[in-house]
Amino acid sequence: MPNSLLIENGTVLTMGKTSKVLAGHSVLIQDGFITKVAPKQAIKNFRGRRIDATGKVVLPGFINAHTHFYSSFARGLSGVKPAKNFNEVLKNLWWRLDSALTIEDCHYSALIALLDSIRHGTTTLIDHHASPQAVAGSLGAIGRAVGETGLRACLCYELSGRDGGQIAQAGLAENAWFIHQCQQQHDLHVQALFGLHASFTIPDALMEKAAAIGQALHTGFHIHVAEAPGDQDWALRHSGRRVVERLKKFEILGPRSIAAHCIHVNRREMDLLAETQTAVVHNPQSNLNNAVGIADVIEMTKRGVLVGLGTDAMTTNMLEELRVALWGQHLRAANPSVGFGEVTGALFANNPKNAGRIFGLRFGEICEGAAGDIAIFDYDPPTPLENGNVCGHLVFGISQTEADTTIVGGRVLMENRRLALNLDEARINARARELAKNLWKRM
Repeated sequence: MPNSLLIENGTVLTMGKTSKVLAGHSVLIQDGFITKVAPKQAIKNFRGRRIDATGKVVLPGFINAHTHFYSSFARGLSGVKPAKNFNEVLKNLWWRLDSALTIEDCHYSALIALLDSIRHGTTTLIDHHASPQAVAGSLGAIGRAVGETGLRACLCYELSGRDGGQIAQAGLAENAWFIHQCQQQHDLHVQALFGLHASFTIPDALMEKAAAIGQALHTGFHIHVAEAPGDQDWALRHSGRRVVERLKKFEILGPRSIAAHCIHVNRREMDLLAETQTAVVHNPQSNLNNAVGIADVIEMTKRGVLVGLGTDAMTTNMLEELRVALWGQHLRAANPSVGFGEVTGALFANNPKNAGRIFGLRFGEICEGAAGDIAIFDYDPPTPLENGNVCGHLVFGISQTEADTTIVGGRVLMENRRLALNLDEARINARARELAKNLWKRM
């Protein structure tokens, strides 16, 4: 069978609405999609490639709903002036770093983040990019990195007015060009949204232009929302509206749009996010690191908001982020018995829904017709693994093991913890070190 892959002898954790534990089952992937899930003996005379998953669990690949690939080049960075608040974090670190990026930096920092993702079973990522001195062509450079690694990614350029009108115009153009390219190519691996930094760096005239272009292209938007109290303060001073209300006015919200963070939103704003079907993405490790607070995932979920999980580039390991999300909800509520369903639902149910809106594919479930995106983990459960306790094993057991095999669209990207790509990882790391060193000098 051409373009066929059979995963056999594993314990399949189907996830999805009717999540099941299927011991000794096989998963058949043909032409990029799962075509059969059945006991091993039910699939006979198969002549394609086989993967033996004996002693392993087979899961849908993980989705990272908000990240920044270029943050790869901040790893180990020292000499940055300490920050006392979130605005100083941006000014002292991130806005200095992104303003020093070159097109080659964009490409290699993305490669590093993508290769790390493969190693953790993360198969789809939604990125938010900024490089004010290298805007034109930046999304194309990142898109090439996605293509080289075989993962799926949704890209955007972070439009902002903070660097002046010429760079803002370049940001409008880069978003529009890349969105149009993706729409023309119908690539199931690379998609686009219209990127916006945050309400407090986008004045009305620029927001109006972005909204008009995005709406004409029938796309959604990806923006940071109320990550710190200052975003709300700016919106109230300049528009008389809270952040979500201001975005609603400009028709930025909607079922294809992503509002990252949403820590400092009130209940009226939560209701607007729910009414417009805007996806919210929680990024707990970043929020804790920046000391900006912990989003009320429980209340947003209760009000019907689709809350997903991202990493904001703190990690590519979604199970690590999941654990922190759970502890954060316990701390926020001062109650160790809340939040489990909400945060596991964010990763395993809502991230697939959100990515499905963007890519038009069925994610997050091992079933016929779903995308052939699979993560296989070494895990021989020391306690019963049953239909009702899968998430408990993921949080407290599987999260402590390593991904063994990562598959996207039926293509094996890593097997037995070894990358299966036509890429020289040592050369990539060596060049990335050179680029990062030069970047730090420019900063």
